[in-house]
Amino acid sequence: MADRVHPAPLLPLSTPPAPPTDNSDAAAETAPLRSTIAAPAPAPGASYIVHVPKDQVLRVPPPDRARRYRKLAARPARRRMLRRACCGACCALLLLLVLAAAFVGAVYLVFRPRAPSFSVTSLSVAGLLDASPAQLDAAVRADNGANKKVGVDYRGGGEVSVSYSGFLLATGRWPAFYQAPRNVTLISMPLTGRDGLALTDDQRARLAEQAAAGAVPLTVEARVPVRVRLGKVLRTWTVDVWARCEVTVDRIDGETTAANRGCTVKAKPLWWWW
Repeated sequence: MADRVHPAPLLPLSTPPAPPTDNSDAAAETAPLRSTIAAPAPAPGASYIVHVPKDQVLRVPPPDRARRYRKLAARPARRRMLRRACCGACCALLLLLVLAAAFVGAVYLVFRPRAPSFSVTSLSVAGLLDASPAQLDAAVRADNGANKKVGVDYRGGGEVSVSYSGFLLATGRWPAFYQAPRNVTLISMPLTGRDGLALTDDQRARLAEQAAAGAVPLTVEARVPVRVRLGKVLRTWTVDVWARCEVTVDRIDGETTAANRGCTVKAKPLWWWW
């Protein structure tokens, strides 16, 4: 016959639990409470209820929190993708800048572009002190001899002006033409004064005094739209070239001889070429 297991004898409920052997407060707080009542023997076919501490319970999050958790988990991946896209765009832009700089450097080394030089050779003045509009004829020398493979295409719409001590005397148009490499062109331009040109008494007296001394300072300025031809294939976009020449004439009526005191040429955005 199989051995029978007898249940342990039950202690009375009024019996208090045995006091802990350790007198320290920390041990009393951390020690688990044990029941002095012995567990009854399990009966055949009986069901059991297991109590698990709350900190060990595994719960399934609600649907709204599950979606929020997925979004929070996807943020690092999105940030990594965004950083990769930004790095790729920066690398592509840097590569384009390097290629453009290399192309510009190669073109500069091959063609060696130089800015053309300008000078005023003569200036004819008529009616400057009269009440009628003044008439001036300016002869400008454009020298492109410094360029061996670069031509200058002067476009229409350029303006030329002559002024005295900041007072505008006459204006005219710059002609449109193409200047080949190693070419020098002499340009004659008629200039017409403004209607109602009136110099002050002080300006007239100073102008007459300077004319008597044979040294009248005038300023000739030009704004010319140009295109630069690099060889037979390459052409730049249209840019404005500003030229300013300080000249001195010996008289204010008739044909005069102009003495250049210096000319400056500026071209943007081609200043890094010239």
